[in-house]
Amino acid sequence: MATPKRRQSKTRTRKRRTHDKAVAPTLAICPNCGEWHVFHRVCGECGYYRGQIAIEKDVAL
Repeated sequence: MATPKRRQSKTRTRKRRTHDKAVAPTLAICPNCGEWHVFHRVCGECGYYRGQIAIEKDVAL
């Protein structure tokens, strides 16, 4: 198995790692209830996805 002949410098390592970062998820406003939810996911408040009910939610008043 091949092994590296020279140690990689800190600069070279850090240049490679510039794209390894956490990104915030894209959020959207639910057209049904107006709450924020993650794109392409069911709204946690009302249970709707793309205008149709996906999860039955109990309304506690």
